[in-house]
Parts: sequence; structure tokens; C-alpha cells
Amino acid sequence: MKKVAAIALVVLAVVWLLNTSLLATPPTGAPKILAHRGIHQVYSPDGVEKDTCTADRIEPPRHSYIENTIASMRAAFDSGADVVELDVHLTPDRQFAVFHDWTLDCRTNGTGVTEQTPMTELKTLDIGYGYTPDGGKTFPFRGQGAGQMPTLTEVFNALPHGRFLINFKSERREEGATLAVLLRFHPEWRKQVFGVYGGSAPTQETLRLIPGLKGYDRQSTVACLGRYAAYGWTGIVPDACSDTLIIVPSNYAPFLWGWPHRFAARMRAVGSEIILLGPYGGGDFTSGIDRAEDLAMVPEDFAGYVWTNRAETIGPLLGKRLAASSD
Repeated sequence: MKKVAAIALVVLAVVWLLNTSLLATPPTGAPKILAHRGIHQVYSPDGVEKDTCTADRIEPPRHSYIENTIASMRAAFDSGADVVELDVHLTPDRQFAVFHDWTLDCRTNGTGVTEQTPMTELKTLDIGYGYTPDGGKTFPFRGQGAGQMPTLTEVFNALPHGRFLINFKSERREEGATLAVLLRFHPEWRKQVFGVYGGSAPTQETLRLIPGLKGYDRQSTVACLGRYAAYGWTGIVPDACSDTLIIVPSNYAPFLWGWPHRFAARMRAVGSEIILLGPYGGGDFTSGIDRAEDLAMVPEDFAGYVWTNRAETIGPLLGKRLAASSD
């Protein structure tokens, strides 16, 4: 028994030495803000399901911005965001409409399926029509969103120095092929695409057609983190974690081998970027670092991307934390 115990202690010591961040040099760089939907009207995630209308459950507005508009994206960059996440649908007239919902009924004064509606018609809608913080008593954004649904082309032209994480809302492979063609004809826009994610078919098609572009879907995320959990303690990084975007829910992060610094160094060595989310509770991967107290989940010397739904709050707070640490 003593021999077995001694061997076990040696194994544990080796695992600790291979994975402790106490003996690892943090990767260089500072944390970067990834603004989900730009700056937008937020809502409680409690009870939200895939088809829940979230426009009719927003919190009392703190600002006038509507998600996925050029104004909201510009405001996010002004608040310190390095990347803005946006949602796209390929319309029948071959435009990428930048809009979150699968249907128009929740947020707009229109009806029908977004991807089945021509962009010419989408441009006539009021995308602020359905927002209400008080169960329909008031609609503070009606009229303010008229004609404000942009195309992806308009976003690229309006914000030439911005970088964007593009979320495919469908499983149509042609969306990925169309984005690849768009960037082939406009190579100046390629540097604006930080990455792609969402529907597996369009995501994987885009990655196949655009060498060097990073992206992820649910399957690739599970493959990376699942395999890393199985044998990452050895220092071996699974191929599924190479040259990609790795989303890490903050409540799972402490259980990753080598978190934070050794894990970050391993991922950087294989060409990948880390996106730190808020706590994952079984729904979509959109929970963010959204409150001042949430910044405790961002490790000191973290050099990846911080996903937030409140760039206007977290951007300045993170900037102050960085300034304080450098004094």
C-alpha cells in the first residue's frame, strides 16, 4: 500500500508540475472586449428558450441603442470593444441582412421568416417596434429603428477599421460559400472578419474556402474541450483545438488543465484564440461578463477576448483595472 501511495503522489506531483500556472509565464498582451450584438437592450436570461421573444422582456433602457445596428456597433467600438459580434441571414436577393431573429414578428412591425424576405422589404421595417420593458405598456423604441437594419456590406463600409465575429443563424451551406465569394471580390474586407460561428454547415464551408480564417460551431467546441479534458494534463493539445476560436465558459474555466496561464500558452502555441464567456447554464453560449463583479472571473494577465453583453460597462471598467495594475 505504501508503494502504491508513493506512486500516486509522484503522479499527482507530475500532473501538478505540468499544469500549474504558478510556474508558467503569462502570455503577453491585454484582455480584449468582444461585444455581443454591439451595444444593445439587455434582458433577463431566466426562462429564455430558443424561440422566446426577448424584445418584450427588456430591462428599463439605459441607452438608446438597438442591437445589430451600425450605431450600436460604433458605440461598442467607442466603449473599447476590439471585436463586435453580429448576426446574419442570406436573403433571396443575395444580401446578408444583419439581424438576430429567425423571424420578424418579435422585434419589428413585419412578419415572416427573415431569410425568406428580400432585403428591399427588410429595409422598410422598424426594427425597434417590438421592444417593451413593461409588458406592452410602453414601446420606447418605436420609430427609432425604421430602416435601420443594415446589410453586412454596409457594416464593412461604415466601420472600415472594425473587426467582426459573424454568426450564421441558419444551417445553409450556401451562406458560407456566399461570404467567401464576397470576401474574394472585396479582399479589403477580409481583415475585418475576426471569425465565424453558429450553424455548422455555413461555418465549416467558410473555413474550408477561406484559408487562415478562424471559427467554431458547437461540434468543434465540444471536440476541443472534451478531448482536452481527457488528456490535456499531459500538455498535448488536441488537433481540434488548433487554429481556431476556443470559447470557455467562466464557470468551467478553473477545471481546464493549466488554467489560466499554461492553458493560454498552449492554445496560443497552436494558433488559437480564447474567448472567455460568462457562466454556462445549458443554454446558448451567449452568457457574458456583464457586471463589475463578473470581472473577478477574468484572470489577471488574461490576454484573450472577454465576451460581454454590456460593452459600455465592461469596456471602461476593464480599462481602469488595466491602468491600476500598470501603476
